[in-house]
Amino acid sequence: MSDLRIRPMTADDAPAAERVTAVGFHELDTRMFRRSWPDPEIRPPGRGASWVDRARHLVATDPGGCWVAERDDELLGVVISFVREKMWLLATYAVVPGSQGHGLGKALLAPALEHGRGALRGMLNASSDPRALRRYHDAGFRLHPQMFLRGTPDRAQIPAVGQVREGTETDIDLMDSVDRRTRGAAHGVDHHLLMRQHRLVVSETSSAQGYAYLDGGVALLAATDRRTAARLMWEAIASSEDVLIGHITPENAWAVDVGLAARLELHQEGYLALRSMRPPKPYLAHGALM
Repeated sequence: MSDLRIRPMTADDAPAAERVTAVGFHELDTRMFRRSWPDPEIRPPGRGASWVDRARHLVATDPGGCWVAERDDELLGVVISFVREKMWLLATYAVVPGSQGHGLGKALLAPALEHGRGALRGMLNASSDPRALRRYHDAGFRLHPQMFLRGTPDRAQIPAVGQVREGTETDIDLMDSVDRRTRGAAHGVDHHLLMRQHRLVVSETSSAQGYAYLDGGVALLAATDRRTAARLMWEAIASSEDVLIGHITPENAWAVDVGLAARLELHQEGYLALRSMRPPKPYLAHGALM
């Protein structure tokens, strides 16, 4: 690995980095998937374009947390991390299959961890890969099992959903306030990206507030109480034919209640890795922006 180079990532690296993660995660999914699940498929072009958009956004807003590993101008690995209001977050981290197990992953993660050294808290979504979990644990993260819900809802079980409206950019202050109360840091500029990629809905009453980004289910949800969170989740289910709702920690049992009431299937996969913080609630994290 002596000719390996680890350098800061640029916006021009994003398309090649997307392929590194697509291939790396597909190999992981193929290695870890359960027999009862459909065979994993590599990331399709539409999702790849959204990945590139997100990567360029993060490089532009916090370049110090974004790194790639290359040899002979070929990208072998990528790590994208960022800091929001004293919280360090890991958006993605992957090494191509042929280069795994030789110390590249540890070397690549090191500058991203250093970037978050002054952060008060840390958060990332982890797969069930034992090697990655050991690395996060060694970096001081506690691992919290996550569940997900999927399937076609029984529409007869969906209640009438009220007090939910379409969101706009004028809601960013409201959403940042909810973020700080639930996860301890606002998404800030990331809301502009999220609004480009997902439908935004907001629920606001005299006693509670919440919002959700919807995309065939829930892409991100935060609320100040469980009733508001459940209302937003029902809106997500009512808006989708085939539903996927992930990143459900045991602390968010309200989401399990709603999903099972809608006759969705419940499964367990992956971990929410946290440093110096408790699992946020009521909260369903975004896969990359948390």
